[in-house]
Amino acid sequence: MTVLLVIGCTRDEWPGPEPVALEEFASAHQEWRTNRRDRLVRPQSGPVLWIGLWELPQGATRFGSDPELPIVLPASDSPPLAGTFHRSGQEVRLEPSAENALHDGEGSPVTGEMVLGSDRSGEVTDLVLGSVGLRVHGEPGTDRLWIRAWDEDHPERESFELPEYFPLDTAWRVTARFEPYPEPRPLPVWDVVRGTIEYETPGELVFRKNGREHRLIAVAGASSSRYFIMMWDSTATSSTYQGGRYLGVPFADEDGWTTIDFNRTYNAPCVFSIYSTCALPPRENRLALRVLAGEKRPAKSVY
Repeated sequence: MTVLLVIGCTRDEWPGPEPVALEEFASAHQEWRTNRRDRLVRPQSGPVLWIGLWELPQGATRFGSDPELPIVLPASDSPPLAGTFHRSGQEVRLEPSAENALHDGEGSPVTGEMVLGSDRSGEVTDLVLGSVGLRVHGEPGTDRLWIRAWDEDHPERESFELPEYFPLDTAWRVTARFEPYPEPRPLPVWDVVRGTIEYETPGELVFRKNGREHRLIAVAGASSSRYFIMMWDSTATSSTYQGGRYLGVPFADEDGWTTIDFNRTYNAPCVFSIYSTCALPPRENRLALRVLAGEKRPAKSVY
């Protein structure tokens, strides 16, 4: 086990990451992987279970199992007409059909019209038809809204396995210096559904690897618990997802330092589901570096 001792570092010096025992490091990483697998197959938010995504226009949009409807759901779970979504601006109202089979996320029958909260509103409304769930999906910095559907009985819920990872390597734990902007800036990025998503960035993370200095624009808002990173590196041409990977990084300490663990880079939801709106890394986060750590591209990806 390598032990690093850093005393009295200034911002012009570059401390190493906090030492960690290999056994502890491997155990924590395995726990992280287990939690990640569970999140990917969790109803509502797990992309492995998603079965539909429909952009919601202004006005009325009917849904049910009738194949002529704009939103078509499985006949085993839905009546021909389950209801109508009415969108006015950013408000979405549900009008259930006469054959009302809808329940809310708590299992109570939907008894009449109701306004639906999106999954970006902080008060999301889930709807249930048999094993199928529905919710309004939104993304930051855009007025687009979608209806997302998932199936709690999806056959991959129990059989899904995470993609392969690069071998775990403590050398891919690197110290980074957070360099804040004078004021948070908007960060518009392209998404996989031919639009843009606008995040907010408070600054950049600067790290050193292979004798060079590299930068990553960090995303964080008022409710964030850590920095969110969208990054691309040259392994995307061979072994990782072509569109790039994501990474969570702890907030910097009072001296402006944090540790990036590239072993925890992971695939975006669009790797596992075509029913995704996931963001693509900004041009500034294309690293001149082969990051031989983290999650690889699945053997069979949807893109």
